[in-house]
Amino acid sequence: MKMKLSRRTTTAAALATLALGGTVAATAPASAATTTKAAAAATYNGACGTGYKVIDSTPVGNVGKVFLTWNESTGKNCAVTIRNTPGAKIHMAVELNIAVNYEHNPVVDSGQYTSYAGPVYMSARGYCAVWQGVIGTATGGDSGHCG
Repeated sequence: MKMKLSRRTTTAAALATLALGGTVAATAPASAATTTKAAAAATYNGACGTGYKVIDSTPVGNVGKVFLTWNESTGKNCAVTIRNTPGAKIHMAVELNIAVNYEHNPVVDSGQYTSYAGPVYMSARGYCAVWQGVIGTATGGDSGHCG
């Protein structure tokens, strides 16, 4: 009878180990999914066209980025707001302006978009750029890159 009890105890311990191992295995994919999700950050999509190089980007909350690009040959800046993960239509906007000592009209693209707003362009040779992006209620922007 002692032998049966010992086998039952060993079997129970083995099942507990398997169950624990199953839990660990089930946890591993969740961690991998979190890592994959964290890696899903907005990247520049080339929307501004040929000759434009990214010179800056600013986070838009934790849901995307607004990218500022420059085309040396044309002397123009371009800006585009890009979501981390495309999805259902949401309010998005991108605004580009230059910093000057007098009133200047910004160039804006605003609407309901699934992945990005823009591109918007502005001649900026000799001026500093000012840019902003909006995704839902999140905003982000910056200024600089005087050229």
